[in-house]
Amino acid sequence: MTALRILITGFGPFPGAPYNPTPALVERLVKLRRSAFDAVERIGHVFPVSYRAVDRDLPRLLATHRPDALLMFGLAARTRHLRIETRARNAVTMLWPDAERTTLRTSSITPGRDAQQFGPHCARLLRAAQATGVDARLSRDAGRYLCNYLSWRAIEATHKPDGPRLAAFIHVPLLARDGRPWPGSAISAEHLADAGEAILLEMIRQARRARLTTA
Repeated sequence: MTALRILITGFGPFPGAPYNPTPALVERLVKLRRSAFDAVERIGHVFPVSYRAVDRDLPRLLATHRPDALLMFGLAARTRHLRIETRARNAVTMLWPDAERTTLRTSSITPGRDAQQFGPHCARLLRAAQATGVDARLSRDAGRYLCNYLSWRAIEATHKPDGPRLAAFIHVPLLARDGRPWPGSAISAEHLADAGEAILLEMIRQARRARLTTA
């Protein structure tokens, strides 16, 4: 059996958030050396915060690497805990431009569609994160910006025969540039790394199970 492949993604800075902690988290998760990762290929990617970049890069990454699972991280600057998103809304903002100054001219991603669910594995990811002591909660609202947009495209990909079996999106709180918790939050860069590793390990377990059930 070929090595399990996990695509781990983050986002760069965007208007209103000149510092995004997710690229450093992605790099750390890709470079971790653990025996649990010996048979796992981890591919890291940081998306520019633009709709065009998501629509260009995600299909290319999926076609090139054929990952079994897609683990995505994004910044929720107003949240002080970790959010495991359970769904993607069929909604997109017409008010806030992306990092390329693009504003979409429609309020929905795919006309006539309901919200899309990530799946029951989200509850397992939540328990894995909480086991590290971090404040983590399930969320039903991924917003109407690029995080929700990427979530929608990722869930779409899981429904394709050659797509990843699982996808998950994790919103992280803002951190100080030196890794300390942001005021009002108890989550530091180290806490975030521990929770991210636990989530990644659980994602690997779930992807292995999904691979066996579809083999």
